[in-house]
Amino acid sequence: MNVRTLCLSILYEGESTGYEIRRQCVDGECSYFIEASFGSIYPALAKLEDDGLVTSRTEVQSGKPAKKIYSITDAGREAFAQELSMPLGEDMFRSPFLLFARFAHILPREVVEARANEFLQQRIDKLRHIEEATSKPICNASDTWVINYGRAMMELAERHMRSHMHELITLARADSDRDAAE
Repeated sequence: MNVRTLCLSILYEGESTGYEIRRQCVDGECSYFIEASFGSIYPALAKLEDDGLVTSRTEVQSGKPAKKIYSITDAGREAFAQELSMPLGEDMFRSPFLLFARFAHILPREVVEARANEFLQQRIDKLRHIEEATSKPICNASDTWVINYGRAMMELAERHMRSHMHELITLARADSDRDAAE
């Protein structure tokens, strides 16, 4: 999957501006799919428009700059379905927390404990967000499936942290150990 496909997926559901597409990629339902920056979204939208897969119109706003609103075309819907039919690449998982955890042994115990608790709280907050999403009307069974998958992943991460956080904290160096070595 790429940013072009992500843009088509959002436009498949309805009209959107580049800013709204970015917001969906950062905070919205598409934040779990792939990363997309403004620097990649706008060129993708321009190329999609050049290829006739989306159209745009400019909407004048009172006291604000005009905004460009994109819509998917029938050809765009077909191209999106074709893209989804292609073999999928490997899921990519990146976690700054896992880099932190890998080097927990060089950090003070208080820092590791604080970051581990923050990570646990983020998982709890994400689960709460997922639960809030399920309380809203869901468009279709596919949405429900995706939400349930996300819930399962967050629940697993939360359980693992609750069960094994003490092991990570134990790996950290105690400040007194460092002081004794000096």
